[in-house]
Amino acid sequence: MSARAGLCLTIAAAALEACAVGPRYRAPASVPSATGPFVTRAAALAAEPLPPHWWRLYRDPVLDGLVQRALTENQDLKVASANLAYAQGLLQEATAGRYPSTQVSAGPSYGRSATDLSAGRSAHLTWAAGFIAAYQVDLFGRIRRAVEAASANAEGLEATQDATRVTVAGETASAYAAACGYGAQIAVARRSLALVKQTYDLVAIQRNAGALSDFDVDREAVLLEQARAAIPPLEGQRRASLFTLAALVGATPAELPADAAACQSPPTLTQALPVGDGAALLRRRPDLRAAERQLAAATARIGVATADLYPTVTLAGSVSSAASTLGGVFGGSAVAYGLGGGTSGAGAPPLISWSFPNISLARAHMREARAQASGALATFDGAVLTALKEAEQALAVYAAELDHRAALAAARDRAAEALTLAKIQYQAGAASFLDQLQAEATAVAADQALAVSDQAISADQVAVFQALGGGWEDAPPIAPPENQARIIRRP
Repeated sequence: MSARAGLCLTIAAAALEACAVGPRYRAPASVPSATGPFVTRAAALAAEPLPPHWWRLYRDPVLDGLVQRALTENQDLKVASANLAYAQGLLQEATAGRYPSTQVSAGPSYGRSATDLSAGRSAHLTWAAGFIAAYQVDLFGRIRRAVEAASANAEGLEATQDATRVTVAGETASAYAAACGYGAQIAVARRSLALVKQTYDLVAIQRNAGALSDFDVDREAVLLEQARAAIPPLEGQRRASLFTLAALVGATPAELPADAAACQSPPTLTQALPVGDGAALLRRRPDLRAAERQLAAATARIGVATADLYPTVTLAGSVSSAASTLGGVFGGSAVAYGLGGGTSGAGAPPLISWSFPNISLARAHMREARAQASGALATFDGAVLTALKEAEQALAVYAAELDHRAALAAARDRAAEALTLAKIQYQAGAASFLDQLQAEATAVAADQALAVSDQAISADQVAVFQALGGGWEDAPPIAPPENQARIIRRP
């Protein structure tokens, strides 16, 4: 093939590369009913956009520091970062298919060829050098679709990393709020214990004075032991929450920050909770972005499978030289070259290759790719529904707990008033000791129920923030593990 013909073929092949078989991807449109305001409404909810660093709304420096540390040191995030780096490597590998492959060889050889034998020449030293370049013309978009699939896969894993950030930030805030909430419950339980102990001591004094019986003392002792028994489980749950918090920030239980362990009240918001609307939710949730990118990758793989139905065209060129001396290798008379498949260079690929026997296999791959794309579309649609469901559920539970807490606060205030009146009436002889005992038990239970609700509100707020999908924007870089020093042995 002449150089001019090879150049013409190259130009024609480059023009044909604009074609790519397989479907063209288009992102699925959002359902109109999914982009409006949320169904759940409450006075404590605002339509303002969710800020990226939502945990700073609590104005708690300890919580802010814990979340920032978790976003850099959490082990799940490091796994997600490694998976993303692997996907980016696969993208680089797919992109390399756009460039030609080359092979260089050079070296001496000693011996006698068949030509030497017929000419009666003895064995001698021969120097040879060669260069082969091969370029696969992407006539039907096989390489392009493969790059599209790898690129979409990498972008999907980047979104998965962001989704992991959302989970880590939410779980860190939740564990901190739980530890603080249990601290508040323990404080309430200890105040209740002190109240009951004071009453018990008074009852014991009156029993000794003959005003009350041993039965009255035993009834008050039951309430005293119940108040004392409520403390150890709360302390155990608080320690468990602190250990969970330590793991989330990449620390051992012994390395837990002291300021986190000192928290005694759950973080609270001083403003209405900003939630935005459905359209902002669908744009923000990283898991939806990951599902959409996986759908794009699956669609591109249909093109890769379809391209296998068509021949592969490869342009190849080679340059070779052989001489009896090293200097002669670079002499013009010793150089041979060629363009096109099957040229004089050994190992050059053919110009056109087409695997006729594997057409059925290629069609099977197409069916597989289309099925995977259908599944990816269903996964995306399901992810949208799940995101809307989780957001509405979190908002509904939070709004209901606010009403619950308001009722418990009113009940606590009434119980405190009833206990005060019961004590006054008992001292005046207008009420029995049993009335005072019942009022005391009611007041203790009301205080504990309100403390439990305060903790539930903090957890529900964090659940809302996590369902809204915020916290990954402007996230700090993830600290990579020092695997070189830990798992690779130096020789």
